[in-house]
Amino acid sequence: MSALLRTERLHKAFGSLVVTRDVDLEIRRGERHALIGPNGAGKTSLVHQLGGQLAPTSGRILFEGRDITGLAPEAVCRLGIARTFQKNNLFRGLSVRENVRLAVQARRGTPYAPLASIHANRSLWTRADDLLAQVRLTDGIDRKVAEISYGEQRQLEIAVALAAEPALLLLDEPTSGMSPAETDNMVRLVESLPRSLALLMIEHDMSVVFSLADRITVLYYGEVLATGTPNEIRADARVREVYLGVTH
Repeated sequence: MSALLRTERLHKAFGSLVVTRDVDLEIRRGERHALIGPNGAGKTSLVHQLGGQLAPTSGRILFEGRDITGLAPEAVCRLGIARTFQKNNLFRGLSVRENVRLAVQARRGTPYAPLASIHANRSLWTRADDLLAQVRLTDGIDRKVAEISYGEQRQLEIAVALAAEPALLLLDEPTSGMSPAETDNMVRLVESLPRSLALLMIEHDMSVVFSLADRITVLYYGEVLATGTPNEIRADARVREVYLGVTH
């Protein structure tokens, strides 16, 4: 399986504070890749660099062979990398359906086109409804975001990200703060996403990680401690010592 995204010695420092140290990471096409490690290991800082929210101090990010290091988030998204955040960026005063329709409209290049044709508008709503069905969020889609549950908001955020038609989806703590039932629902949702879509997921719930991931990368103080299959990570003595043996 060929690499979709690759980092080369990706380094980010804020003065003397190093948050990622010479990170080499490879995400293969269509794989489910989990990023784990203790709090403060640099996981979110790494994903911020991949998504364009944070510029690296040195090193490179290659996506489909193209150097995207330091590109703005909008440019990264246009090239095929979408993401969710631990704290969502939804429009809470708009409906569920309107949030997705706006994302579809932005992807199609007409974010501010109030005079678009009836046919074009109908196609936007149809695409929005298809995405909501894909994330299993079809009931009460005319409710305002502020009125839906936390778990439903996380589902909606994935629908908004999928509207960008990405090749790689970055998920930041997709089950954080969820009830066991909501977590199970999110796991089933992620499992149902097409295998043409690669995922890089930050996640603390090890049951979620080991049930979803094809490969796992462990960060520790900004450095890659290990990368491997779930079985390889479970068997790694260093990983057990610094992370898996810790109670969360």
